[in-house]
Amino acid sequence: TATDTCGAVTITQSDVETAACGNTKTITRTWTATDACGNTATADQTITVQDTTAPTFTMPADITIECDVDANDLTITGDVTDEADNCDTGLEATFTDNVNAGDCANASVITRIWSLTDACDNTTTLVQTITVVDTTAPTFTMPADITIECDVDANDLTITGDVTDEADNCDTGLEATFTDNVNAGDCANASVITRIWSLTDACDNTTTLVQTITVVDTTAPTFTMPADITIECDVDANDLTITGDVTDEADNCDTGLEATFTDNVNAGDCANASVITRIWSLTDACDNTTTLVQTITVVDTTAPTFNEALPLDTTLECDEIPDGNSLTANDNCGDATVTLEEAITEGSCENEYTLVRTWTALDTCGNTTTHTQTINIIDTTAPTFNETLPIDINVECESVPSVETLTANDNCGTATVTFVEEITNGACSSDFIISRTWTAVDSCGNNSVHTQIITVQDNTTPTLVSDLDENINVNCDAIPEVPDLVFEDACSNAIEVTFNETSTQTNDFEDYEITRVWTVIDDCGNEANFTQNIAVEISNVIQTNDAERCVLDIEFDLFDLLSGDFDMDGTWSVVSGNATIDGSLFDPSTVEVGNYTFKYSITEGACPTEAEVIVVIDDECLVLPCSDENNVIISKTVTANGDNFNEFFTITGVEFCGFTVELEIFNRWGAKIYESKNYQNNWNGDAHGSSVGSSGKVPTGTYYYIINLRNSGLKPFAGPIYIATNK
Repeated sequence: TATDTCGAVTITQSDVETAACGNTKTITRTWTATDACGNTATADQTITVQDTTAPTFTMPADITIECDVDANDLTITGDVTDEADNCDTGLEATFTDNVNAGDCANASVITRIWSLTDACDNTTTLVQTITVVDTTAPTFTMPADITIECDVDANDLTITGDVTDEADNCDTGLEATFTDNVNAGDCANASVITRIWSLTDACDNTTTLVQTITVVDTTAPTFTMPADITIECDVDANDLTITGDVTDEADNCDTGLEATFTDNVNAGDCANASVITRIWSLTDACDNTTTLVQTITVVDTTAPTFNEALPLDTTLECDEIPDGNSLTANDNCGDATVTLEEAITEGSCENEYTLVRTWTALDTCGNTTTHTQTINIIDTTAPTFNETLPIDINVECESVPSVETLTANDNCGTATVTFVEEITNGACSSDFIISRTWTAVDSCGNNSVHTQIITVQDNTTPTLVSDLDENINVNCDAIPEVPDLVFEDACSNAIEVTFNETSTQTNDFEDYEITRVWTVIDDCGNEANFTQNIAVEISNVIQTNDAERCVLDIEFDLFDLLSGDFDMDGTWSVVSGNATIDGSLFDPSTVEVGNYTFKYSITEGACPTEAEVIVVIDDECLVLPCSDENNVIISKTVTANGDNFNEFFTITGVEFCGFTVELEIFNRWGAKIYESKNYQNNWNGDAHGSSVGSSGKVPTGTYYYIINLRNSGLKPFAGPIYIATNK
């Protein structure tokens, strides 16, 4: 309603609708109040119309169906009823299916979700469960029971029959299978097969039917019999390689069948003749038998045969005529006798003729065999020598054998022997060839000739008559003169001798060899070499030892720096350095610090030599050297021969150190020959009697020392020393 200050008011109403969905909308309702002068006033109302109520329906019940039922056939699985909605009409429910596998290939569980939605999407959902099962077994038509021969393949379904009309409510393409249980029949090849046919669908629904297959063997075997035959009486009728054997044995079921036979023997037209009726039989494992008859006729038409190898026609020497062979004969069916006849035809001489021998073999049935041999007798054989014939030989000129006496024998008489010798000269006087010929002749002019060739050669070298020492060891001052040798040759007096001497000597200080060669050649060029080897040993062998001395050292003997076996009569000289010596004595205190070289020379005699030593002079002695073992100088050689050089074994270099020298000397066998507890450089080869057998000097040779410098703090010194005495 409305009021106006001036009068009456007229009110009008209008609606404006705005749709949101089928059943949902907004209504804008407007009231307009108008007075008499056309003044208006309005008022609006908004009305919201909504649809929030879901529709309803009745769902079909859960159901179980076979796999061959169409789950979409709602006349079977059920359809929704009583669809209703508060606003909409004519609604239709729909569904979606979720299919889950069942417990076999054709089984499943369908979850069918039913939905009913109104125009404003209000939805009601219900779930129906459809269980799909396969419980129906397949069907098929089984083949009929059958009886077959044993050679028929029971697995050949074109014969024994196959299943037909396989069908299943859900599966297609099913194939029936079978298993056979085989039971023995009434013979080896007979049996009864119980064939169990089975047809199974994907859900293991199975239909089983049983077919009986009876296997029998009623067919007899077959074979080819050998043809009738006629054989000799000596043929073994049981030798089937001759009389024939069954072939092509065959049976519908058995393999490896062997036909057998039995013989009925009837007499023939003579003692060794007969007729054999051979009955062949072949039986299979089920006693089906085939029988055939072969006739074997036995006859005797074979002549005897000789037992031995028959003598052939031949030509023989007059001394080779054999006795008539005692031939025997054999008959294939009995005994046989043999007779011999001989005929002679004279030839051109008494030892030449023709001999014909005839042997006849006869059996008891009158069958005969004849053999003839013709022998031509001749005399063409030459005599033969009785003795062993001398062979061709090669001999040295002094070994020519004497002529042998040969005799001969002839196969049909006597023989005579003649001899001839010829000589042919060679290239030298001792080379030639002797040809010796013996000829044996019999009374018929047949002859045998033997020739011996003796090749005479001179291959022997000349020999040495004199004595010659082939290998000599000498000192350089004892080389022997060239000997005057005498040679001889076995076949020639013409001997040429040449002599040559060579030496390996290159200096006067090293051992060397002299080689002497005598070359001897005879008239035939045979050459011999005779060699003498002389090993020359240099007598003066010197080993050197350089030394170090201090400018404060006392005079010492340069011979202390030499060792070995050498002549002490040589000369010492200064090679380098400003120094002087007194014979072999050198005083370090007379020179300055530096190196000095001294030479020892042996120029007299057949064995000259020389040796150099270096003495280094330093000033290290200004510091007491007593603690340095290198300052200890020990003799290497003692020559106790009275020449005043190297007469005594000395230990020097530590004279001012106050040490006590303890010395022991041993021979090569370890026996002590000298000892001193306070040695004073005074031992010159004297020895204890027990070490050399009697008192006196020790023998020349190498000995060994042990030196202890008491209170020095140095280790003991040990080493070899060469001692030269007159012993």
